[in-house]
Amino acid sequence: MTRPLPDGPLVAFYGDDFTGSSAAMEVLAFAGLETVLFLTSPSPERLAAFAGARAIGIAGVARSQPPAWMDRELPGPFRLLASLGSRIAHYKACSTFDSAPHVGSIGRAVEIGRGIFPGDWTPMVVADPGMGRYQSFGHLFAMADGRGYRLDRHPTMARHPVTPMDEADLGCHLARQTALPVDLVDFVAMKRGEGDAALDRARKAGAAIVSLDVLDAETLAEAGRLIWERGGSHVFAVGSQGVEAALVAYWRAAGLIPAEAPAARCAPVERIAVVSGSVSPATAGQIAHALEHGFAGIRLDARRVVDPDAFAREIDRAVGEARAALGEGRDPLIYSAAGPDDPAVASLREAVAGVGLDPGTASDRLGAGLGRALREIVLSAGLTRAVIAGGDTSGHAALQLGIDALSAVAPLDPGSPLCRAHGPDTALDGLELALKGGQVGRPDFFLAVKQGGRARP
Repeated sequence: MTRPLPDGPLVAFYGDDFTGSSAAMEVLAFAGLETVLFLTSPSPERLAAFAGARAIGIAGVARSQPPAWMDRELPGPFRLLASLGSRIAHYKACSTFDSAPHVGSIGRAVEIGRGIFPGDWTPMVVADPGMGRYQSFGHLFAMADGRGYRLDRHPTMARHPVTPMDEADLGCHLARQTALPVDLVDFVAMKRGEGDAALDRARKAGAAIVSLDVLDAETLAEAGRLIWERGGSHVFAVGSQGVEAALVAYWRAAGLIPAEAPAARCAPVERIAVVSGSVSPATAGQIAHALEHGFAGIRLDARRVVDPDAFAREIDRAVGEARAALGEGRDPLIYSAAGPDDPAVASLREAVAGVGLDPGTASDRLGAGLGRALREIVLSAGLTRAVIAGGDTSGHAALQLGIDALSAVAPLDPGSPLCRAHGPDTALDGLELALKGGQVGRPDFFLAVKQGGRARP
């Protein structure tokens, strides 16, 4: 018998970075479920302002933090989310499973969550076909430039500057981060109608975390069924926005929500501003496309992060050039690098190492500086729409805007919706904002944000 959807919040999630958090919000919001994403733990008053929300998220920066930080900082928001009483609690990780034992440890986050959220077992869904992520026999694959790669051979993830992926078997990768037993329900069992039996075997064997393969629409909905129908009265799940995608797929298949939600699209705007701290090839292509279509490129000398005063002057310079570009009728695009092979990446690394600065501190400082630049540009020019590119960048940059929540407005590319910013005490309340992960989006993404989406065929 199908479990009905209860009243009140259905899903409560914590995202380990801001761009990934907006991806989880996107899945639920565009399925017709009102969703709010808070940028810090909300007060009771702010929760009351979104009393009708069926899903409530908190965006964090755990992906770039060590386990000791998680021990200090995660219990508070986890307990707040647990107090909401939602059927599903979710630790939202990146769809390329960015993590390592010393930074962004998904294993440590699950250990903390299992001590706070109720639940008998922890389902794990990382794949999401809508994002070009697929899991087969526990191994994760991701698309890049129209081709699929095993994650440890992926052109971006195998060379990630902080968490390079050298293992595509997510169970093995996770075993480096936690002693919790991990097992698998593979796609063959799912397609044969043996998913329940495979889950029972995994749980009988003592698995605390059960990874669920997802290859297509059928296995996506089956993963959602196993979570919803076999998860017990409360579920603590881990994974990407694939958790939400699986639940929505099953809820639609079971007739619990409509098969289609009303399409949303925004009107174009005259000008936008973009800031980017991403070093991914995808973002590099998007920067190149934008510059070819009239955006004003403003390269930031990121080496100056090693000296706070020099970096503040560098941000001021970039803001001045952005204002001048807007005065000329152009869209400013401030960026620190154009892809992993940009010499600026190695120069920054050398500068940071040369003064003994912690790379995480440098990353935080860069993100905050880009956020300050964006805030000054938006306020001085009266802009109504903007973009922050870079998974680690987005969290630190968005917090500089003085906003405390986001809601999804319209789809752009999977994983990066156009959002509306909320804040009771900021002039940026109502700003339309896209948070773009490094690997997300087609080459014309920045132009699509300006146009409010793409022309429909």
